[in-house]
Amino acid sequence: MSTTANEGPRSLVSVSGTDTDAAIADLAGMYAGKSWHSSHVDDDYWYRYVAIGDDRMSIRRSQMHGSLRGDVAVEGQVVVQWIDSGSATVDVGRNAVRMQPGVPTLFPIEQRFDMEYRDWDQRLVHLDRDLVLDVASERYLVDGTLAFDRFTPPDAASVDRWRTAVGGSVRALRDEGAESLAWHEAQRDVVRALLDLYRFHGETAPVGWGEHRNVRVRAAVETIHSRAHEPLTVSDIARAADLSVRGLQESFQRVLERTPMEYLREVRLRRAHDDLLRSEPGTVSVADVAVRWGFTHMGRFSGEFLRRFGEYPKQTLRR
Repeated sequence: MSTTANEGPRSLVSVSGTDTDAAIADLAGMYAGKSWHSSHVDDDYWYRYVAIGDDRMSIRRSQMHGSLRGDVAVEGQVVVQWIDSGSATVDVGRNAVRMQPGVPTLFPIEQRFDMEYRDWDQRLVHLDRDLVLDVASERYLVDGTLAFDRFTPPDAASVDRWRTAVGGSVRALRDEGAESLAWHEAQRDVVRALLDLYRFHGETAPVGWGEHRNVRVRAAVETIHSRAHEPLTVSDIARAADLSVRGLQESFQRVLERTPMEYLREVRLRRAHDDLLRSEPGTVSVADVAVRWGFTHMGRFSGEFLRRFGEYPKQTLRR
């Protein structure tokens, strides 16, 4: 066993206190809070917050005998939380989720939201955005956007898998250390459990996607993902994949059952959805985002958006 393992996991953060102003000073900065308020529920006010892990994944515990409300924005991370006791509401005033003890709940991803907590014992797992996308690419055609169905509650089996994966990661970190292969693989297992908890908004990779015979189609898809913001033509994509235009068209129909330009349009639609979801209402218009991704006919854009995401673009922007 390594020296790191003998020492046990070191805290990334460890704060505690008995003062409301100190709680706000200690905690708000970790969640980009701009307007936080904390108060007593009785004479015995206290808080504790500790985190272990690294910049790719951390496991945290937050406790307070008191109340806290304010705004939160977490960039570059996916955060899953659950409470063991107390009460908590996430995304107050919009798509409010009142948390239930023991049920993992996703933070709204890359958008500011309001929360209210009272007299709670909370666990959180912070996952790096790139780690989530990398693991998701084992199952999906990942195009750089990151979204989940947060509103369908996870089933009991997926919650059990999640708890098992998180528990295993803590043991790996404690016993083997942060530089170990065990910790690295445990992080990926936690992301796989997350993908079972909440449906990832991405297209399932076709059977045999990783095989050598599909290497040029994969290259074409990667080109589309990385250059979707450019005025791409089918010839551009074919050259990047070292295929003729006809060979590219036939390969896409064989593997993905659509044309390269249809696939490009779908990627741009998801990028537009991602931009609308992350934008603050009043700072951008639906038309601005649509044009940014090459959609110039607002009626057709709204119709395609509704069919793909189940709501109009203006509804996504107002979340």
